[in-house]
Amino acid sequence: MPTMKRRTVWLAATAAVSCVLLTAGPAAAEKGVGGGTPAATPEVGGDQKGGSLLASAGGIVYDRSKNGAGPRTGAIAPTGTYKPPPCWYGPTYTPAEFKKEREAVWSVDSTGYEWDAAQRKKYVEGEPYKDFNMDKAGKGYWWTSFPNKSYPPGWDSCKKETFWVDKGDPPPADAPEAIDPEILAKLALAEIRVPGTKVSLAPKATTKVNLPTWAWLDGAEFKPVSVTASVPVLGIEATTTAEPVSLRIDPGTPDAETYPASGVCDLTKNGIGEPYAKGKSKETPPCGVKYLRSSGKGSFPLKATVTWKIHWVGTGVNGEQALPNGEFGADQDVVVEEIQAINR
Repeated sequence: MPTMKRRTVWLAATAAVSCVLLTAGPAAAEKGVGGGTPAATPEVGGDQKGGSLLASAGGIVYDRSKNGAGPRTGAIAPTGTYKPPPCWYGPTYTPAEFKKEREAVWSVDSTGYEWDAAQRKKYVEGEPYKDFNMDKAGKGYWWTSFPNKSYPPGWDSCKKETFWVDKGDPPPADAPEAIDPEILAKLALAEIRVPGTKVSLAPKATTKVNLPTWAWLDGAEFKPVSVTASVPVLGIEATTTAEPVSLRIDPGTPDAETYPASGVCDLTKNGIGEPYAKGKSKETPPCGVKYLRSSGKGSFPLKATVTWKIHWVGTGVNGEQALPNGEFGADQDVVVEEIQAINR
């Protein structure tokens, strides 16, 4: 995000804060501002508030109350050249908390003297901070880095040492990875879970050669899901939403035809595809497959993949912002018998 745009977002996001401490989320409050350990994967906690599940990690609170649920849910795999944030900077300590943490580090016998001396100059002796900014208690926070170790390489690219940011001010220009609505949107995307893609088939158990097999997904299950990520002490948030748009069927063998021919079935108001009903045996299924040979003593690995449209809205950002589409799919075994004609 360009520096000017980043500053505009921060000014819009913090205007309402006006140097008044915002209440942290329940789990964040237990460990002060931010919780987690600098330069380490932050711990995740949770609480219940107003019927919504809240979880925090490194000062970030996740509301997953509108997320997908169930035993077959899974994470979306972004398509294209999408890159999640490898790391980010976020508010972590009050002055008292940082002082306590750093003095505990310095008390360890194995700590190098030169490193101790440099740290003391920087944070205690006024080059550039004095006494951990204790005189600024309530007026800002110490920020540290949080690596996203789920996406190496690059998780350790946030190398800036702990730094101070006054309330209402944007983070320094040399910390472009500082948490903002766009980063929050991408972190929320990683938390989204969507339903499994085991399609219903008719015939259900075993299909036949040259017989159109109907395929569908229940519309009640395939609906938009979303996760909101926020940093309460900064007054910024982003909500990322995933909407199902289509189903792609791969029969698991080149000896098959799909309906439609592209193998891509679009979402309708009733779901994806259409459930088979009695009396439709002579109709062409709007979504399905026809196998041209039997599976012998085995089965074909039919793969059903749903494409999800991803977009987000956030503090200080005008309108919906797009992220690359995501996919989630699964294989299921289909047995095909060599029977040329049947009645059903």
